[in-house]
Amino acid sequence: MKRLIMAIALMLGIAASASAQNYAVVNSEKIFKSIASYNAAIEQLDKMANDYQAQVDEKFEAVEKLYNAYMERRDQLNAASQQANEERIIELEKEASEFQESIFGTDGELMKKRLELIQPIQEKVFATIENYAKQKGYDMIIDVAQNATMLYYSAKADQTEAIIAQLKK
Repeated sequence: MKRLIMAIALMLGIAASASAQNYAVVNSEKIFKSIASYNAAIEQLDKMANDYQAQVDEKFEAVEKLYNAYMERRDQLNAASQQANEERIIELEKEASEFQESIFGTDGELMKKRLELIQPIQEKVFATIENYAKQKGYDMIIDVAQNATMLYYSAKADQTEAIIAQLKK
């Protein structure tokens, strides 16, 4: 019986300490969109991506044209010429794929540029959120941007506008 009372007291103590946590929510997407340099960086990255995509499309179109031309005259070629044409087509397709990867891959030019332009802004935003949380005594800041698991939060817990205001200081 004494153990049961101790267990209940312990559980109530844990429940009381858990409910005493102070938290806030922010919408990081809204915060980032409020920063002019972030929007400019996104525009620049989108333009670069479109320009690069046009180059990639051009390379694959050249491969497709070469392939179609080869298929039209394949029956007229001897085996050695067929083999040479097929190897050339495969080589050009490989080059186009490698070019695409060098631009859009995880270590590609676009990712490097994204890190260069966006990472300093992200670091500033995250540092501002951390400083804000420390100033206001929050134990936890939850990002509600694009989060399908956030089912409810009180509007008074949303500190997005306060973070935006602090960033603009």
